[in-house]
Amino acid sequence: MEQYKKEFIEFMVDCGVLKFGDFTTKSGRKTPFFVNTGFYRTGTQLRRLGEYYAKAIHDKFSLDFDVLFGPAYKGIPLSVATSMAISEFYQKDIKYCSNRKEVKDHGETGILLGSPISNGDKVIIIEDVTTAGTSIGETMPILQAQGNVNVLGLVVSVDRMERGQGNKSALREIEENYHIKTTAIVTMQEVVEHLHNKAYKGTVIIDDTLKAAIDAYYEQYGVRES
Repeated sequence: MEQYKKEFIEFMVDCGVLKFGDFTTKSGRKTPFFVNTGFYRTGTQLRRLGEYYAKAIHDKFSLDFDVLFGPAYKGIPLSVATSMAISEFYQKDIKYCSNRKEVKDHGETGILLGSPISNGDKVIIIEDVTTAGTSIGETMPILQAQGNVNVLGLVVSVDRMERGQGNKSALREIEENYHIKTTAIVTMQEVVEHLHNKAYKGTVIIDDTLKAAIDAYYEQYGVRES
């Protein structure tokens, strides 16, 4: 596992973003782990988050694209922080863009914030976490309405590695349905690998009991591809 992935897992724990216990997802699934990116709350945290996204994008897509699109609302700061990190680490000036939930009818009108999107632009979508893959269905029509846009892929912070609408993972379904690439900074498999029975700051975060609960969750909701 790359060093930046290990650092990101520990960063999520430090920020209170990655939690373990008894939770219920929006889809109604009972889960022993939860990723709440709303706990990134400071400038320092957001700067570091952008750096981890930048490294994941560089690893998967290189930097041959024009626009980083962050769907409202959580995607807005992600697109800003990551485009800044790409500029700092790779000296590549990527445009950032987001959408409004409501179309503005005065001043700078339209549905987009940040850079406009033009015909021929290569776009990567940046989001926090994808569980069921439903948000991408709202984002693609917005991008396609801007013209002949080439959406290359989607990057999220954590791949929960569970089924989307069918038996395949949400990210795999997105790849097949929209013909784009997907990636995550880390997968839950990598999270478990890094934290299981290993002390972090004096505490074992994933012990055998929690590991068994996670395994049981994936037995019920994990990917079942033939």
